[in-house]
Amino acid sequence: METEVVHAQVKTTSKPKRNKFKTLKIAIRKDWQLYSLLILPIIYLLIFKYGPMLGNVIAFRRYMPGGKIYGEQWVGLYYFQMFIEDPVFWNVFKNTFILGGLTLLFCFPMPIIFALLLNEVKSKKFKKFVQTASYLPHFLSIVIIAGMVLQLTALNGSINAIVEFFTGDKISFIQSPEWFRTIYVTSEVWQGMGWGAILYLAALTTIDESLYEAAKIDGANRWKQTLHITIPGILPTIVTLLILNIGSFLAVGFEKILLIYNPLTYETSDVLSTYLYRVGLESNNFSYAAAIGLFESIIGLILVLTANSISRKLTERSLW
Repeated sequence: METEVVHAQVKTTSKPKRNKFKTLKIAIRKDWQLYSLLILPIIYLLIFKYGPMLGNVIAFRRYMPGGKIYGEQWVGLYYFQMFIEDPVFWNVFKNTFILGGLTLLFCFPMPIIFALLLNEVKSKKFKKFVQTASYLPHFLSIVIIAGMVLQLTALNGSINAIVEFFTGDKISFIQSPEWFRTIYVTSEVWQGMGWGAILYLAALTTIDESLYEAAKIDGANRWKQTLHITIPGILPTIVTLLILNIGSFLAVGFEKILLIYNPLTYETSDVLSTYLYRVGLESNNFSYAAAIGLFESIIGLILVLTANSISRKLTERSLW
């Protein structure tokens, strides 16, 4: 009898399982005004993000301008074999990896270091001034940034004026392949360091101040506090942004490179995005460009999955 009573109580207290679709339907009916705000973003994603993905089919078909939108005939892996056997492609691929690696090596940690340094500044006025000054380059147009880079590195530019003062000679920076990577990475650090530090400064505000007070009582100096409290406190943000940056590893800045490179620097400046631009839009070989773009996307996906898996195993933090 007792067991029957217990089972009866369990049956009466247990809540019936609701269908997920029915729950969603109720939520939409209740807050339809809020859900209606998603309509335009969803339409935008469908038209401009997911719709163009259907065009990847021309990587396997021969596309002719003026012909069918998804190509004239099926050619299989012909265009993939074409770029695999192309030595120019592999030089471009190498440049992309080197520039992407240098960008990740220098541009990713600089906002973290900058945010940690700003966090130590006690004067609020000076801190706000430095923050504002560091944000400004991010809001400048890429065309303006490229123009400034070209002016600074020109033969009669400011940098050459300093070089000539100390050495008596001028360096043709923008026409020299060996200088292009230095110029590009330096401009990327200058343009993105302040803006990239915003997320880390926001993450720093979430760290409990009592942890610093306890560390001071234990005799920890500022360096040890940074090492054992500050950095672990912003580590989830660092890991998340690192995975996202690795995912865009091959997507080296197309606009800036296109504006500052020239045929004399193709040896070190020509990357996948600029090569695709010349092959696809200038030479009208859209199928070949689509094959290279699809290959680049697959490599990016593999990098994201690998970085996420490694991060989950080593730090127990990941995007999913």
